[in-house]
Amino acid sequence: MTDQVVKTDDARPAGSTAVQPEFLGRTRELKELRADIERAGLDTLAGRKAPRARVLLIAGRPGSGRTALAAELVRQVADRYPDGVLRARLTDPDGTPVPVERAARDLLAALEEPAPAGAGEDDLTDALRTALADRRVLLLLDDAADAEQVDALLPDSPDCLVVAVSEGPLTGISDVRPCTLGGLDAKSGVELLARHTGSVRVTVDPRAAEGLAEECQGQPAALVLAGGWLAARPNAAVSDLAKQLRAEDAEGTALTRVFRLAHAALPASAARMLRLLALAPAGLVDPQTASALAGCSVDSARGILDDFVALGFLHAVDCPLPQYEVPACLHPELRVLAAHHERPAELQLARARMLERIVRLLQACRAITETDSPQARQKLLEMPRTLRFPTPRAAAEWLRLTRPALLAAARLAVADGELDTLARRLMSQLVRATAAHVGTRAAAPDLYEIHSLVLDVAARRNLPRERAAALLNLGDLDARSGRTEDALVRYRDALDAGREVNDPYATGRAMESVGAAHLELGDVDRAADWFGRALVERLARGERADAARLYGRIAAAHTVAGRYGEALRNWRAAVAGHRRGGDAGAQARALGELARVQEYAGRSEESLRTCREAVEWARRAEDPRLQAALHQRAAETLERLGDPASAGLHRSAAEQILGGSNLQNDPDACEIRTASAED
Repeated sequence: MTDQVVKTDDARPAGSTAVQPEFLGRTRELKELRADIERAGLDTLAGRKAPRARVLLIAGRPGSGRTALAAELVRQVADRYPDGVLRARLTDPDGTPVPVERAARDLLAALEEPAPAGAGEDDLTDALRTALADRRVLLLLDDAADAEQVDALLPDSPDCLVVAVSEGPLTGISDVRPCTLGGLDAKSGVELLARHTGSVRVTVDPRAAEGLAEECQGQPAALVLAGGWLAARPNAAVSDLAKQLRAEDAEGTALTRVFRLAHAALPASAARMLRLLALAPAGLVDPQTASALAGCSVDSARGILDDFVALGFLHAVDCPLPQYEVPACLHPELRVLAAHHERPAELQLARARMLERIVRLLQACRAITETDSPQARQKLLEMPRTLRFPTPRAAAEWLRLTRPALLAAARLAVADGELDTLARRLMSQLVRATAAHVGTRAAAPDLYEIHSLVLDVAARRNLPRERAAALLNLGDLDARSGRTEDALVRYRDALDAGREVNDPYATGRAMESVGAAHLELGDVDRAADWFGRALVERLARGERADAARLYGRIAAAHTVAGRYGEALRNWRAAVAGHRRGGDAGAQARALGELARVQEYAGRSEESLRTCREAVEWARRAEDPRLQAALHQRAAETLERLGDPASAGLHRSAAEQILGGSNLQNDPDACEIRTASAED
């Protein structure tokens, strides 16, 4: 190989971009790869249209510069693909293959295409292929573990191009064009060293520089670390490092030997922090994470992380936050060193400190959205200044930018199969912070993963209470995604788990949710029956507000079935329950629904009186939109009774309440929300 790259392998998670220096070398490889894009495939030679996207494979060992070459190729040909470039990393830093469904979901999100929470691998990959069918995109699949991963994500459009990065061949994918990388030649290795050390030391002893490049076996990652070692020691000669490498134990790769030497040269505190970065979720590090792992101040941690970038141990990530990434090729080395130098109890403690710091950051991230609450404001003020966010916008931006690391932290928290107090708190705060800033519906895919993690551990460890909670949450997400039958199965399983530990909340909630699922499926009688069972549970425990709400749900089921007598009886019970509970808004909504059913039953005069009463309670509740909706309903009833003048007065009142907006074109303003499982 005469033309070479100078950038180490930096496989990275979707959404992050490592800051890269100017690309050098690999002229021949780039030329061949670009030619392969145009070269006729086997199908074309056989007279058939290519059924799928062309796949170019860049293969090489971690640290060989394979990802950098792929990124440079993508940069050079991106303008041929007007619909953009998509990137996905297919192996986690610990070597675990990324599930295809997760990669497909991230790619759909990048395309701004819908991906329902909880959808399976086949549904997501089908959706991805459909989304790419009419697009001309370039897909970079980094650090592919095997051919099956790549094959599942291949577009069915020959107008797309896939660049896959892997350690070995992708056997099983037809017509793959491979490019296998070796080490750098001496000239390129010396040029890379000069970038880090400056040209003087290389110029005064070029043979020593060539010898050092040979000792590093031309591996870019090893040469970057060697250059960092020399840059930190201005008085050291290149030959000094070459001698030390020759004196090192010959076991392991060149990268391993250079890494061990560079690590041994660090101060004790910095070396310990570097080793503990093996615990960083998704290989992403920020000053808060490093501070918690090493037990030092945030400012000190940031200074050390910047030093690590200069030494070649880390890459700076191109994002508004101070964020760093451990190169994928160094993860195995960090794990080996951590296991050798740190006691298991110390690693466990460092992990706990890191997860606790994440929990507190999530608490601060959520608390800043609750400034109307005196308790939340006080809790926020009691937090250390380094944990606070200046504005809700800053907190939301932190949550967005750290999302891959936060989800990886959730996986790490339960990786050992336990669901201890810290893991529970992390899951809870992650759900609450995400819902506060993103909204439950928008965050549904992430929430689904979090609740699935809890369910998996709860099932393995036989934790019925946690299993019931996870099943209820997953059932709600299934129901919102339109998978009502799947939701029904979840709710029934949750009911069994709740009964196993005699959990009244879980059993009551599950019964109500089973009823809601039956109602959605059109089985009104079963819905009313399950709502009734849940009502009995609530009444037995004296939970009047929930009982009043369930009366409304039973009434709604009877209304759908046309049993207006039963519906009226239950709506009156709901009104009475809300009145006893002092909830004026809920009472007004229940009265509004009672008026609607009275109208259905042919009792227009009675409906009008009820509607006017509902307006008064909505006024007391200071709910202008509800007031306007009820005025609108009264106007419609008066029109049916032949009193257009009075109807006009009610319409005018509604318009005045909402500042003269056109309610007929604003269905939300005229809607009276009835009680539902989400309420």
